[in-house]
Amino acid sequence: MDNRNALEALTRRYKGHAPDLMGAKGSYAVLCPLAELPEGLSLLYEVRAANLRQGGEVCFPGGRMEPGETPEVCALRETEEELAIPRETVQLIGPGDFIANQRGFLLRPFLGLVSPEGLSVMRPSPAEVAEVFTVPLSWLKENPPQIWTYSLRPQTPEDFPYERIGIRRDYPWAWGQVEVPVWYWQGRAIWGMTARITLDLLKAL
Repeated sequence: MDNRNALEALTRRYKGHAPDLMGAKGSYAVLCPLAELPEGLSLLYEVRAANLRQGGEVCFPGGRMEPGETPEVCALRETEEELAIPRETVQLIGPGDFIANQRGFLLRPFLGLVSPEGLSVMRPSPAEVAEVFTVPLSWLKENPPQIWTYSLRPQTPEDFPYERIGIRRDYPWAWGQVEVPVWYWQGRAIWGMTARITLDLLKAL
């Protein structure tokens, strides 16, 4: 490949490029649904159906982005599929900070306010959702979660080419650490990435 062809190929790749997670194996989006209830502004959570991967866990509605789909459209589409909440009854407020998961995918949360009309027609899909529940933001704010941590430790293969690269076998590889917040609410555990997203949005309060 000559210089001109190489430059043209690089220009096509980078000009107007929307940055994503390098080497991402998938991108996902979730809606963080807010509801105005008698007990105050609350977050709506799902419990995954038992037959699903990670069945029984608490989550926000969402899923994998389809080709050409924006994160906002994905979050609204998945919410409509899982809870039958029409997308036109959700007022998107804005995106939260994304999570780059160590398994190689990007998770993008969006905060949205569900109208009373949207809540009134909500019908969880039995194939995907075991139940839904709400938690007041005031309770979440007044009851900080327990924070647990686990380490991410690099393990290089025995035949890693230390000598050819020119580094010692005791090279100080960077370790990582992941925080796992956990709330307990009426017999349910809100934890993991769902709790991390919840904790992040509570910072605005």
